[in-house]
Amino acid sequence: PMGSERMEMRKRQMSMTQETPGSAQAQHSTGNRGSNACCFCWCCCCSCSCLTVRNQDEERARRTSHELQAEGIPNCEESPAPTLEEVNAWAQSFDKLMLTPAGRNAFREFLRTEFSEENMLFWMACEELKQESNKSVIEEKARLIYEDYISILSPKEVSLDSRVREVINRNMLEPSQHTFDDAQLQIYTLMHRDSYPRFMNSAIYKDLLRSLSEKSIEA
Repeated sequence: PMGSERMEMRKRQMSMTQETPGSAQAQHSTGNRGSNACCFCWCCCCSCSCLTVRNQDEERARRTSHELQAEGIPNCEESPAPTLEEVNAWAQSFDKLMLTPAGRNAFREFLRTEFSEENMLFWMACEELKQESNKSVIEEKARLIYEDYISILSPKEVSLDSRVREVINRNMLEPSQHTFDDAQLQIYTLMHRDSYPRFMNSAIYKDLLRSLSEKSIEA
């Protein structure tokens, strides 16, 4: 009897030992399910708060872009076709390029190929803001410009240093036509030094120059 009792106890111990890893594995799986319910999982967690915030940011970016477009920033400025003399003048200085709608359109087309069109869009938006005189319109346009080009949440955020950002944040307390003047100058300088030399060597500029030269010879 004593031997049989010992055997029975040993069987129970072995049974408990085998059950323990299984229960630990079950607990581990439960813990994994709990961690997978967080924002960093690959599963679909529509109720996750971080995804909700991200969706709101994306919706805001789409909304502000649409609103700014409705405010009058066209895909392409209306302008007569440039002459050969004008296109040659673009090579003389960046200022001459930016003075004409045709020059801005050609340069903007080039910026689009480099995924930096937002620099021109921001510069144009600032120019439009300077022409406003109505206080409520100025405040609304300044808010839209800030959301679309200054906010770190925007996919079209322009590159500005911390000093200029601080100036903008102070100016936004009471927006005016000149709220973004420092930022506009910095972006203008960036386009001048960085993008303009590449534009002059681009196929967009050279093809336009060649086409106008050929037309001039034929005439």
